[in-house]
Amino acid sequence: MSVSLQSPPSSAVSSFQQGTRLRFSNGSPASNLLFNFQRSFPVIRASSLDTGSTTELDLVSSFSEIVPDTVIFDDFERFPPTAATVSSSLLLGICSLPDTIFRNAVDMALADSECNKHENSELRLSCFSNKALVNVGGDLAKLVPGRVSTEVDARLAYDTHGIIRKVHDLLKLYNEVNVPPERLLFKIPSTWQGIEASRLLESEGIQTHLTFVYSFAQAAAAAQAGASVIQIFVGRLRDWSRNHSGDPEIEAALKRGEDPGLALVTKAYNYIHKYGHKSKLMAAAVRNKQDLFSLLGVDYIIAPLKVLQSLKESITTPEEKYSFVRRLSPESAAIYKFSEEELVKWDQLSFASAVGPAAVELLASGLDGYANQANRVEELFEKIWPPPNV
Repeated sequence: MSVSLQSPPSSAVSSFQQGTRLRFSNGSPASNLLFNFQRSFPVIRASSLDTGSTTELDLVSSFSEIVPDTVIFDDFERFPPTAATVSSSLLLGICSLPDTIFRNAVDMALADSECNKHENSELRLSCFSNKALVNVGGDLAKLVPGRVSTEVDARLAYDTHGIIRKVHDLLKLYNEVNVPPERLLFKIPSTWQGIEASRLLESEGIQTHLTFVYSFAQAAAAAQAGASVIQIFVGRLRDWSRNHSGDPEIEAALKRGEDPGLALVTKAYNYIHKYGHKSKLMAAAVRNKQDLFSLLGVDYIIAPLKVLQSLKESITTPEEKYSFVRRLSPESAAIYKFSEEELVKWDQLSFASAVGPAAVELLASGLDGYANQANRVEELFEKIWPPPNV
């Protein structure tokens, strides 16, 4: 499933079910986000930072919105999610557990009369998938206070108008189940075509979340497009740098003694805030507490439960709490220096020449994973259609 952000989402997904625990791997490209109206994620804080001892979780939450990277509602009491993401991965999980409260939403999609009118099996299965995503998203919107983020078919990642049509189709279906646009966010891969689709959709007032950002060119182009949320995967860039070479952006960070994932978040944050872009920045694939401490001040941080639990169990004294320093701020952004090459108005040519091998490879891998899951959903729907007892 997915997680959500409040207003300025890979992140986490939460599923609420009765009796059975529904769990999904967040390492897949299917992580999703939800978002709330005014704040993007639940704020996890203590009652006061001014007196007595507090936890590290309280302290870091005073700098950034901390988003639990969870795929189960079982954790909502410890780390309550405020939003959710609907994805192909979530649909697969729901279908694997017939007793989940979301199974009826999927069965009703498969029984939809409009979808069943399509004689073409490809169109029928696409209709079923859209209906299932929206039915589940509508149910989630009743369970969480924030926005529901809906994954846009990754097989359309290089088709700007295809992405826009898909979002319009999903938006129409959400309107039919009485979920207003302000409760929604649409998750789009950060190809050039995806970024262009985001720009056009945002101009219509439709909120977008650009994911699979692994280079400054992607982040800056997404900000120029006006994307509501931009998501960078810190740990995945680090992993790539340990096993590969030849990416100028990563090599430059390593030469400065910096972690490439953390460096990209820092540069993207400073760019967004220095030049007044509306986008909110989300750091995902955060692996440990030190990553989190290094990103304090970024808009959103998606943190694993084991890291959150460690933060929650670590008590700081009144003296120690002052050692927590905001690393990213509008003030630090104002003095950050960018090269002329980094301040261009991005177009498809400059974008293609600036996106390095790490972003190319990691983006392709993420798209393959998303597309594979979408194919699996359609294959499964074809096998179980029509559903029994509907």
